[in-house]
Amino acid sequence: MTRGPAITVVRPGLLTTVQDLGRWGSQALGVPVSGAMDTFAHRLANGLVGNDGDAATLEMTLLGPELRAERTLMAAVAGAEFALSVAGKPVAAHAPFIWPAGTSLRVGARRHGSRAYLAVSGGIDTPVVLGSRATHLVSRMGGVSGRALMSGDGLPVGVARRTVPVARAVSALPLTEPALVRVLLGPQDAWFSRPSIEALLNEEFRVSTASNRMGYRLEGPSLAAARSDEPISEPVPFGSIQVPTGGAPILLMADRQTAGGYPKIATVITADLPVAGQLGPGDRLRFAACTRAEARAALIARERELLRAMPEEVEA
Repeated sequence: MTRGPAITVVRPGLLTTVQDLGRWGSQALGVPVSGAMDTFAHRLANGLVGNDGDAATLEMTLLGPELRAERTLMAAVAGAEFALSVAGKPVAAHAPFIWPAGTSLRVGARRHGSRAYLAVSGGIDTPVVLGSRATHLVSRMGGVSGRALMSGDGLPVGVARRTVPVARAVSALPLTEPALVRVLLGPQDAWFSRPSIEALLNEEFRVSTASNRMGYRLEGPSLAAARSDEPISEPVPFGSIQVPTGGAPILLMADRQTAGGYPKIATVITADLPVAGQLGPGDRLRFAACTRAEARAALIARERELLRAMPEEVEA
């Protein structure tokens, strides 16, 4: 059910978009998945206000917005560490809070990480396009007219559940400097020279300023291929590390293309995609190889961590 605007954008921040867990099921038709860059923080914020994990949130990047509540809302912010205030009074991240009607939520100075997620009870209720509310900027699909938020935009909020979460603060996903991101080699690691594989796993990379939600261009050692041809184009998952002819790797992210023909030297494991999702221009990272069994164990541990963070619910 869609209701009138419950949130008004006073200042939009650098890049604030409506996101959920993505537009699955249409990639074969050329429709990108999109969705939150840090699905862990997105799901955590939703859980803190009693939403399902796929409810739409606002993804706020590097420089946060100022937003006004047109009616009283329950809200939570998770992910990157920003200074947060409601009506001029500080509020804590990673915990639910009441956002009174007529007051402004200001997302101030960024302290750590690159992306935070604002969830409100009932979810951001923009129109569903191909099964998702996620904003895909290149195709101008989803969210608010397929674009980043602008001053004056009004956002509808869905109907909240009759149960509310018990207030409880939890910790964010820890980040190191440089970030450590685990990968499975392949699917085309055999196309690369042994020195290139060793460089990927032993040297440091930096996220270029020429990066966006589609992918991070990585500055660091050149990863030379051992053969001159290219694989047949195939679907590319979130976290693929593709290497164009010049040898500079690109880490594909949430708004990645649906298919590509560059060889992929490695793929970030699912448990560490949220770590990658918190990187911004200039951030440093290192890659480490792991086994499939280790990748599964890491994902199970990450899901258990999220479950432990979820608050209990009581009847309203």
